[in-house]
Amino acid sequence: MSSLNENIYFGDDMMGLITAEHIEQFNRDGYFILESVIPADVLNALRDECMRYIEVADQEMEAKGLQSQGINHYKKRYFVANRSTESVIMTDFLFSELMADITQATLGDNVYLFNEQYVVKAADTDSKFAWHQDSGYIGHYHTAYLSCWCALDDMSEANGTISVLPYHRDGRHSTDELITHVVEEGTNDKVGYYGDDPGDLVIVPAGSIAVFSSRTFHRSGANTTDHYRRSYLAQYSSEPIMDKEGTKLWQRADPVVLDGKRVQA
Repeated sequence: MSSLNENIYFGDDMMGLITAEHIEQFNRDGYFILESVIPADVLNALRDECMRYIEVADQEMEAKGLQSQGINHYKKRYFVANRSTESVIMTDFLFSELMADITQATLGDNVYLFNEQYVVKAADTDSKFAWHQDSGYIGHYHTAYLSCWCALDDMSEANGTISVLPYHRDGRHSTDELITHVVEEGTNDKVGYYGDDPGDLVIVPAGSIAVFSSRTFHRSGANTTDHYRRSYLAQYSSEPIMDKEGTKLWQRADPVVLDGKRVQA
């Protein structure tokens, strides 16, 4: 990830949670894992908000008589994006000391909230999600940003956890390369990798965070259990990300850390 600041000094504990080994893995593979770092009360509150917004999404599709809306699929798969402006619970988490520490350690002394969304799979065997770079959903070139995939449930292969594909195994020419993605018929997913490498499964307990670059390929399997598989994706950038013409923001650019100091929401 080209925007990683390798010269930041974090003291003996590397800014708390983030160790030298995490940074080394991030540079080498494009990701690292933090297990069980979201406090239980915050985790429960995020789950409650998630279910509230799933109900809203269902009502919207029902009112329009739709089985799918964008990449949302009724009673199967949900992407509930950028509702944090309506929720103190989500805002407090996104701008928390935990997220400020993670993002400053990987992006540097200036961090902006770029995007956030719940990603939920119902009990449905069609709820997989194809190999993609998060950057592939923007399309035009931009500085790589950071995705923090927060597990709201215990994650397993059975319930459709994500798999990540380390940089050196995806066949690209550089870690900063943005691959052209193609829209998959039937799902509206964007696909950027067609190889047979299965990637590394992220098997983690609820409250864990998978931290990866927007250039890192990842996918998720189908949920074959009888329960929801819920995650919350918080994405941050080291600079505002603009549209292709450079005239307006692509999503958001809410300051989280400026000049090395955490910004209170």
